[in-house]
Amino acid sequence: MEFAGALRQAIQASGLTLERIRHRLCRRGLTVSVATLSYWQRGRSRPRSRDVVVALEEILQVPPGTLTELLDDPAPTAPAVRAGPAAGLAAAERGRPVRELWPDPDGYAGLVGQLDRSGDHRLERLSIHDVYRLDEARRSWTLSVRTVLRAAGDDIDRVVCVHQTGGPGEAGGAHRAGNGAAHRPDDAPAAPAGKVALTRVRYCRPGRIRAEGGLMAFELVFDRVLSAGDTAVVEYELGPVGQPAADSYDRRFPHPVHDYVAIIQFTGDRLPARCYGFTAESSLAPRRRLGELWIGTSGSANIAVGAVRRGIVGIEWEWH
Repeated sequence: MEFAGALRQAIQASGLTLERIRHRLCRRGLTVSVATLSYWQRGRSRPRSRDVVVALEEILQVPPGTLTELLDDPAPTAPAVRAGPAAGLAAAERGRPVRELWPDPDGYAGLVGQLDRSGDHRLERLSIHDVYRLDEARRSWTLSVRTVLRAAGDDIDRVVCVHQTGGPGEAGGAHRAGNGAAHRPDDAPAAPAGKVALTRVRYCRPGRIRAEGGLMAFELVFDRVLSAGDTAVVEYELGPVGQPAADSYDRRFPHPVHDYVAIIQFTGDRLPARCYGFTAESSLAPRRRLGELWIGTSGSANIAVGAVRRGIVGIEWEWH
């Protein structure tokens, strides 16, 4: 589905019809039918010839590797960690399992295994926007998330989200899908005392919720069943969480996303001395700083990243 989404986006950006693409491939001695091209961009099948995909990159005028690298990564459970050129991030090593994005890989696998993830690999993550708020005393935090998705298949009714609640890190397991008319706020069940609560769910409703070992996983059920090409928006909030916040916030990406924005909002007059963006390949890998982020007069800092393949992207800060 990653390849299908990238190919569809490249075709739309090129302005070429499938017939024109077929014709240009034919001029290079490569025979591909319009129906096959349609299947490829809808995720119903994948190219078997690398030469054809290289030619498609040239015809569609996308950077080398934009499509061919996705052929090397067909399995969602054994991906490479990459970020797009918009973020200026280097390519990372291949073959790192998705569950290694979390400190307790076995705990993560056991937790999400209790939920319905059958539609996750058929959801294209168009954008994810996070707003992470710290109170003035830094004793509690709140996370607001807005995700836009597009279905790459039929009969998709939910998405699974995973968050690290023992600290501020977060991960999006299917984030990265849903939409419809606004749902009644505050319809998610409150968490027990001392636990993280899922609140203010919009454009969807909560399904099953599981939490243990510093992780929280839950289903968000869309207002309607999605067909291929349908888009969906889900919004939800975690918190307020009455526990000391770490000096960083990050999101884990088991699935690629076209556009990611994170905003850190500091409340009160006291602001950090410095703030940085960073990336990491896994929970155990060292962080790579992307550069210093400006903390504005509103007391907030942000990082905007495009075309994240997989891995960890976050913000960290230092106090005086």
